[in-house]
Amino acid sequence: MRSILFAFVRYLLLLIPILGRLPSIQAKDIHITQSQPETHSITRQEMQSDPGEQIIVKGTFRGYPSANGYIGKQAGGGLIRPEDSVRSLSTVSSDFIHKQAPTSNVYNLISLLPGANVSGSDPFGLATQTDMTVRGMTSDSIGYVLEGMPLNDVSDGGGYLNQFVDMENLESVGLSQGSPDLDSPVFNAAGGIVNIKFREPSDHLGGMTQFSYGSYHTGKIFARMDTGKIGKTGIKGFISYSYTDGDNWRGAGYDHRQHVDFKFTKEWGSDNRVSLLGNWNRSLMSSYYTPTKHEWKMNGIKNGNNYSGTWYHNGVDNSNYWKLYQQTFQQIYLATPGQFTLTDKLQFTVTPYFQYGYGNTPYGAMLSDHGLWQGKLPVEGSISIPGAVDGQGMVMGDWFQRTYRSGFTPELHLRLKHHHLYLGYWYDYSDNLINEPFTPVSENGKPWDLWGGKGKTIRLPDGQPLYARDTSIITQVNAVFIGDRMNFLHNKLHIDVGFKQVMLSQAGYNRIPGPQYRTGNNVAKPLPRIGMVYQFTKEHQLFVSASTNFSVPHQSTLFDTYDPNSGTLTKKGTNHLKTEYSIEEEIGYRYNGPRLVGSVTFFNYNYTNRMIKTVLRQNNAWIGSSINAGGQTSRGIDAELGLKPWHHFSPYISGEYLNATMDNDFKTRGDYLLTKGKKAVRSPSWQFAVGLTYDDGHFFANGNMKMVGKQYATFMNDEAMGSYATGNLALGYRFDSISFAKYPEIRLNFINITDQKHLSGIGTPTSNAHNTVGKNGTVIKGSSPYYNIGGGFATMLTLTSAL
Repeated sequence: MRSILFAFVRYLLLLIPILGRLPSIQAKDIHITQSQPETHSITRQEMQSDPGEQIIVKGTFRGYPSANGYIGKQAGGGLIRPEDSVRSLSTVSSDFIHKQAPTSNVYNLISLLPGANVSGSDPFGLATQTDMTVRGMTSDSIGYVLEGMPLNDVSDGGGYLNQFVDMENLESVGLSQGSPDLDSPVFNAAGGIVNIKFREPSDHLGGMTQFSYGSYHTGKIFARMDTGKIGKTGIKGFISYSYTDGDNWRGAGYDHRQHVDFKFTKEWGSDNRVSLLGNWNRSLMSSYYTPTKHEWKMNGIKNGNNYSGTWYHNGVDNSNYWKLYQQTFQQIYLATPGQFTLTDKLQFTVTPYFQYGYGNTPYGAMLSDHGLWQGKLPVEGSISIPGAVDGQGMVMGDWFQRTYRSGFTPELHLRLKHHHLYLGYWYDYSDNLINEPFTPVSENGKPWDLWGGKGKTIRLPDGQPLYARDTSIITQVNAVFIGDRMNFLHNKLHIDVGFKQVMLSQAGYNRIPGPQYRTGNNVAKPLPRIGMVYQFTKEHQLFVSASTNFSVPHQSTLFDTYDPNSGTLTKKGTNHLKTEYSIEEEIGYRYNGPRLVGSVTFFNYNYTNRMIKTVLRQNNAWIGSSINAGGQTSRGIDAELGLKPWHHFSPYISGEYLNATMDNDFKTRGDYLLTKGKKAVRSPSWQFAVGLTYDDGHFFANGNMKMVGKQYATFMNDEAMGSYATGNLALGYRFDSISFAKYPEIRLNFINITDQKHLSGIGTPTSNAHNTVGKNGTVIKGSSPYYNIGGGFATMLTLTSAL
């Protein structure tokens, strides 16, 4: 942290001489060719509807020069742009992205879009305990793709989007609320898809540096180098490095993160292109305690709802000590998307990818040094637990995951007069290992190895590790898809039809002694779809679509688990949880006028075997799982509207109405809860967001507010999370270039500016919070849901300069 502070102060002193230099340029007339800007493609509608306000150079959109390329004059301050998809789609672009706090993750960036309900645990977006629902669908039912490479966790299907990209390298993030494209490499995207796009490398040698410091001693250093075109090879690329650290905003703990992004491209001939892109990430993140509703009312954000900052000696139960809840993760992701023109009508594309990740999500536990069990087998003799008192010792229970994943998506595209035919195949292979050893803890409370290293875990008398869980699963996906994108009526009418057959196989192995050794699951799902968009004038557009999607249960549902202190079965594994299947219809209207860009979408979902993401507590560990909630119907309206810059102002507004209900009674413990007609969990009836951006090329400001309605946390609707509203503000100034510093910028971000104390999301929904009499007269015991606490007020100062 001292290095961050020193660099920050030195950089501030460097900028002092230029603070008084005011600009004399007219931003709207800027055309700079000295370095390649960030651009986005102009649609046909944009070019026709607003020629006076767009700067068009060779089919690209260029705006204000900034340290991060160009900041365009995008509608709604970068929160909306014209779309022409047959399905609902909302996109966040550079105008908005590069005004936010540099620590923001992708969830934060899309939180204002219609349907996006983001649940965070800290103000800066660093915590792994961040989740999102879209139209009531949880993050494990949403696809995440980086330029053709899938990002979903192979174990639970979730998206840990703070690991994959630095926001400084983003060109855009698109959220398709309804359904992914047919060729998207995902199989669990019943709730839509998030498409992430890197910026393009510059044609010229250059770079960017950025220093940020804010509340809770949070700092970030970011540096990026653009190679420009390397000799006569035609290759150009960028590589960036960032270091982030800071204290937890509540309770004890701190975070560290190192991250590398890179992208290299080569283009030649007629539409031939190959890229190499990816990232490396290594992080240590301290967890936040998730309270019950009762605990929240009693303690709020105070110590009772935080992990303990004090370590006690002499065999005391310290399982709530914060150092036992530090999550570690390291990964490397690589992809090489390619596009090759074979003839003037035939094109071939392919995206191979490789991923490797490993990490530990630990917890605190008391462990006996005798009378233990390894699955169903008793441990003969006693084990050694450093610091044990009276046969009991404090240990860190590990949740160690190691994943190898690879795949590719080849496609053939044939373009005819009125048809774009495409045929493709997706293959994905993943090998996922999860085991649960125990790590000794030193006298001062520090675990011997936060990464769960095998050489430093508790051993059985025969020298083998003691495991509460030791499983692996190999998953293979084979998907074949075929489609036709047709255009008629002089390109006013577009019809998209397609079919995808997905075959998924899971082969699991449970190496804990017991009756279960091998388990698995095989799924084959046909996924037809059709969509249409009609551009009946240059400003007005109608679209309609019908899609099918599916999701599979969490991998942990397949395996038996046992208590190592007693040998009792804590959870029975099953491969009989049925696969979720959904049919989704949308009809919508879009408008792209001289000043306004907007859309409204009516949607309807019908689910069978609706999979609800939850977390179960086993041996003090929080283990992801799935609950089959039966049928569900979800209907509603999404809308958004943005103004193209008018006197440098660009307002934005979005909203959603959602009516999501359960279609049947919920079976549990041999009886049925009367849940038919109840509201679905994590499905607020309304959401509303507003934003306002001012940007004259030098001074800029962005303010936004998000309001979310009440959300039920149980199937019986006997406990709910209240509505809340939070707001953010960004203020900044871009200077003229001076010496080697090109377009230096200073920015101040205010997060949760009203310091709203609120619950931001439901971590563990349950069937019923209170004891309830079932349909057949059984008293079904209630269990309390757990909640995420939203981040408090924070500020961050950022200094940026291109080089």
